Amino acid sequence: MKTAMNLKIPVSIFKEGKTFVAYSPVLDLSTSAKSFKIVQRRFNEVVQLFFDDLLERGTLNEVLTGLGWRRVQRQWAPPMQVFHELTDITVPLSN
Repeated sequence: MKTAMNLKIPVSIFKEGKTFVAYSPVLDLSTSAKSFKIVQRRFNEVVQLFFDDLLERGTLNEVLTGLGWRRVQRQWAPPMQVFHELTDITVPLSN
């Protein structure tokens, strides 16, 4: 019998030209698609495949710990995002 974990994973979806890109920093995973709905579905599939692979290889604890996750009462908790904004930065283009 399979058990399940219910996780809250932050995901950002960007539009690059005509392509939507979904990315989660807490798993360092991304995927892309031509529509918003499809990229959402694909991201869910990628997360499922990621966890299936970790369980199959027996590396769940090692990989999640390496990504900053921690165990809280027999559950895994991702690193908490405490701030997100668009920041103006000036970058010199020549010396």
